[in-house]
Amino acid sequence: YNFLEVTLLITHYNRSNSLKRLFQKFEELGCKFGDIVVSDDSSKPFHLEKLKELQIQYSFQLITTPINKGLGNNINKGQDAVTTPYTLYVQEDFVPNLSFPEKFEHALKYMNESTDLDMVRFHAYFKYPFLKAKENGFSDMIFNPWSFSGYRKFYYYSDHPHLRRSNFFSKFGRYAEGKKGDVTEYKMMMIFLQKKGKSLFYDNFRELFTQVNTDEEPSAMKRNILSESDNMIISSVRHLWRHIKFNFDFHNK
Repeated sequence: YNFLEVTLLITHYNRSNSLKRLFQKFEELGCKFGDIVVSDDSSKPFHLEKLKELQIQYSFQLITTPINKGLGNNINKGQDAVTTPYTLYVQEDFVPNLSFPEKFEHALKYMNESTDLDMVRFHAYFKYPFLKAKENGFSDMIFNPWSFSGYRKFYYYSDHPHLRRSNFFSKFGRYAEGKKGDVTEYKMMMIFLQKKGKSLFYDNFRELFTQVNTDEEPSAMKRNILSESDNMIISSVRHLWRHIKFNFDFHNK
């Protein structure tokens, strides 16, 4: 599978073993890209040395920074290095599965055929609530700002693995810098909706990629206890708060 019009963009921070696993899996699947960019957010020296070893083996651009500047800067400087028409964005803790290459070919075909299509999403934590079936397991995502369907309708954009046009910034702007990772994601989610972005969603959203976090290389995303608690009262208040906040932010920007 030669995806010459696509750059594989990987954001990395202190998880060189996870990055190696990602490269190995793409190699096993026979996936080749026009270019590969690894954007590192000032990892520790041990991991930087590993990155340089991997760079010799897999021949990628390594974009570094002397100090940690957060998720927004890491994506921005990585995307700036892309020169191909399309970008496959993957964080280093994801692993492509056996069916990915074939489905990715379909995603590229859809992008080439529909110039108004901005993104194709391959992974999520839950199914988007409004989908219109297409072909090959993909669906159009439908966003209705006035529906009373709950706050999950706002998760139209995601930083999980996705294919996008490399001129993404010209329509949606750059990622917010100097913010926590979840705030950066939230801001881009709202911008994507307000700019009327269009995306496809792969229905079997856990089929194409698996997210793997180990004790040795855990997730770098830290959320407070209120964001993750399963307590029924806290969970109910959290859902209500998100519904109110998401609607307010969308309609007042």
